[in-house]
Amino acid sequence: METAPYRKIIHVDMDAFFASVEQRDNPDLRGKPVAVGGSRERGVVAAASYEARQYGVRSAMSSLVAIRKCPHLIFVKPRFEVYKAVSAQIRAIFAQYTDLIEPLSLDEAYLDVTERTNADLTATQIAQAIKERIREETQLTASAGVSYNKFLAKLASDYRKPDGLFVIKPHQGLAFVEQLTVGQFHGVGRVTAEKMNQLGIFTGLDLRQQTEAFLIRHFGKVGHHYYSIARAIDDRPVTANRVRKSVGSENTFAHDLTEEPELLAGLEPLIDDVWAYCERTGVYGRTVTIKVKYADFQQITRSRTALTILNTRSALHHVSTDLLTTVLPLPKPVRLLGVSISNLDTVTTSANGQLALDL
Repeated sequence: METAPYRKIIHVDMDAFFASVEQRDNPDLRGKPVAVGGSRERGVVAAASYEARQYGVRSAMSSLVAIRKCPHLIFVKPRFEVYKAVSAQIRAIFAQYTDLIEPLSLDEAYLDVTERTNADLTATQIAQAIKERIREETQLTASAGVSYNKFLAKLASDYRKPDGLFVIKPHQGLAFVEQLTVGQFHGVGRVTAEKMNQLGIFTGLDLRQQTEAFLIRHFGKVGHHYYSIARAIDDRPVTANRVRKSVGSENTFAHDLTEEPELLAGLEPLIDDVWAYCERTGVYGRTVTIKVKYADFQQITRSRTALTILNTRSALHHVSTDLLTTVLPLPKPVRLLGVSISNLDTVTTSANGQLALDL
């Protein structure tokens, strides 16, 4: 029996996207530590330049802590409309190479280029061409990872940031994973990594030596996932152009969140992602759902259905933030937030300028 050919997946991740856009547009900020976000007492860093990261400043950090770490940190107010416009430029570049594009957020996406490669054009060459086009057209840098599944492609894109390109070939996958610390695995947060360490699991090799039953017993259903990725297995397809019953965006944070300002800051780009889809497609919804996954992987959702279509970003923002307040105060740290809308309808603008449903 013939084995199925390996897929060719690229993960493209913009380097310090929000902060890099600000440094591009304001030469005075170049080479300086920059934080996008609010500098007030309850402000939160939404993004940090690489210069700021050298001082330990990171996204979702409170502004007060960031200033203590880097007293000369420069705060810049977010310009989400600009970031969305640049993101659209980047996605147009992706579309020149494949139709199978799965955006994860404004600044990263998976691309399946299996059908576009041949003896004369490799996935690595496509990734390099995309990086060059992004630099030429936006004056920004991106890092790219190339591999045979999504898990490894994302690991690869992180491996040589910024402006990196790293390839993990099929015969290298297992060895690459086994030498990583579990904290380097995408989706394994600090609390989970500490729990693994307490169980004697420090590396990918340690994780691979555990039985699936052991991992499920200690980590619940996500133990299935850990069992697979420890073996460099990830069968998830790159999914594009799906018929949607809902539209959502979520993010697993590099560090667990514990404070309300951090949560609200983490919610903003998710709302932006969902609203960008609504504006681009003319599809809007009535039901808003937020998802909260805690550090111990317990997950809860909160939903609310409006009487009419939510046809403004402010309406979506109001319902989303209101739902978030229902889970406060937090019983434990949060590793993932998600926002989605459902009960979708297509909305167009009528001759008198009002929004009308397409029936």
